[in-house]
Amino acid sequence: MDRLAIVVPCYNEEEMLPISLPRLIGVLEDLVKKNKIDSSSYLLFINDGSKDRTWELLEEEHKKENRVRAIKLARNRGHQNALLSGLFTAAKDADITVSIDADLQDDITKIEEMVDLYHDGCEIVYGVRGDRKTDSWFKRTTAEGFYRFMEIMGVETIYNHADYRLMSSKALAELAKYEETNVYLRGLVPLIGYKTGTVTYERTAREAGESKYPLSKMFALAFEGITSFSVKPIRMIMSLGMVVLVVCFLAAIYAFVSYFSGNVEDGWTSIILSIWFLGGVQLVCLGVVGEYIGKIYKEVKRRPKYNIETYLSDGE
Repeated sequence: MDRLAIVVPCYNEEEMLPISLPRLIGVLEDLVKKNKIDSSSYLLFINDGSKDRTWELLEEEHKKENRVRAIKLARNRGHQNALLSGLFTAAKDADITVSIDADLQDDITKIEEMVDLYHDGCEIVYGVRGDRKTDSWFKRTTAEGFYRFMEIMGVETIYNHADYRLMSSKALAELAKYEETNVYLRGLVPLIGYKTGTVTYERTAREAGESKYPLSKMFALAFEGITSFSVKPIRMIMSLGMVVLVVCFLAAIYAFVSYFSGNVEDGWTSIILSIWFLGGVQLVCLGVVGEYIGKIYKEVKRRPKYNIETYLSDGE
């Protein structure tokens, strides 16, 4: 029988944990009764530098329930690194892992379908949203635009999939070979290959606490994904440079024609506009190139992606 570990990254989830803990334990109990997973299956929570009582609650629950394990990171490392720490820790003694956020907006009843697909031979199973009716118009539009833009940029992702997925120990062993510092799991996991499956679900509203992914973090995640998996922005800069050169060449021809035809008028507007335009283009280009250089700088240093301060595991 396969051992399942449900991996749950947490950041300031004091209000949500009393709700999510019993529900996730109920999922384990139900799957064990149906003989779909081993009775030693467990929950693994990762405290990503929370500033509230998240860690204290996890410690208390660990003492009462041996199926609850918890990792405390030494400092906040971000959602992707926190999730990665939990996945690699669980891979040491679990046959399959399911990652899900602590807010339980993703449908936990679909975990059973994921396990069934794993038993049918899938090494990776993606949780995909059927629609975005519960989102606001702005969030729905920006999210759908994000996936389309990532596709245009050449980044392979699963449409309407976040980080709700099942991965086998075999798939996690392959994921561990991708050692880059700049982590974007939604782009990394599809690179693994192997047989995959999908389950469709409807996302519900958060019952307690606040969203940990405001608009600024969503944009940061999108930019991280694009610059970590695509060189198209660099190529776009080169194309933009060629366009600017062509425009400048045409402007030079116009200037010469005007000069020799005697149609020259003194003025500074066109000069100022040209300077500002070209200056802005150069700064944007330097910023994009600098982002890539910065990523190279981080990769060369090979610093650890996370530091585990405490691990409350089985029997500890």
